[in-house]
Amino acid sequence: MKKIAVIGAGTMGNGIAHVFAQNGFEVNLIDISQNALDNALNTITKNLMRLLSKEKISEDIKNSTLENITTYTAIADGVKDVDLVVEAATENLDLKLEIFKTIAEATADHVILASNTSSISITKIAAVTGRADKVIGMHFMNPVPIMKLVEIIRGYSTSDETTSSIMDLSKKLNKIPLEVNDYPGFVANRILMPMLNEAIETLYNGVAGVYEIDNVMKLGMGHPMGPLELADFIGLDVCLSILNVMYDGFKNPKYAPCPLLVNMVEAGKLGKKSGEGFYDYSEHRKAEKVSKQFL
Repeated sequence: MKKIAVIGAGTMGNGIAHVFAQNGFEVNLIDISQNALDNALNTITKNLMRLLSKEKISEDIKNSTLENITTYTAIADGVKDVDLVVEAATENLDLKLEIFKTIAEATADHVILASNTSSISITKIAAVTGRADKVIGMHFMNPVPIMKLVEIIRGYSTSDETTSSIMDLSKKLNKIPLEVNDYPGFVANRILMPMLNEAIETLYNGVAGVYEIDNVMKLGMGHPMGPLELADFIGLDVCLSILNVMYDGFKNPKYAPCPLLVNMVEAGKLGKKSGEGFYDYSEHRKAEKVSKQFL
């Protein structure tokens, strides 16, 4: 594989494009919004400059990485003559099904179609493509250029050949791929999201405050980031979406989203990306204590 298309220029999409481009792949970065593409290139440039300042990459690698990325606003144009498509659009089932129908029609039969979904069924996505054996999950972790894990999700019909190819490809990106099967939440979010939800329940029930909950987990359990700050970092809307997928998939009340999480999302308090969640980010990039009470 030499040429990769990445669909979606948001936080995950630009990170995935960055990693492929830095490792010598030609990357077509696709988004319907030119503004999103411009912002993505700015973000990638800033991240490369940060790596350069820390002497982790050379000037030549910085320049070649940017040269390896071409932007497109039309999917059909961007996926032409590629070897792999990685979809990193919003975590919305209907949108993903529409995208996969489009890319299946616009690419050759041998092209592997991957999704960066964190919770949506690969089997369900594969069913609309006509080549379910070539559909697989590549769940990168945020921030993509730094985090080593890629969760490789096999759909019900994903072939051994496709899986082996994507496992090998992930290693060429200097990542550690781990193969999992296609059940709601896969492994990462099946374990992580109930913990975050329980932390929100602990706050909701008045057991302790935001600062106390996060620091119990940081100081007592060795977590680098407290669960409420991590939820803010992921996006509270994303956490809610993943919990809903798991609750719908398992019909188990332990995955039911906490009412406080639901209310915060409905109020537009989505975490770092909206400027406020369990912490305030309106003036600083770091989490600051929110002045008002939640309850």
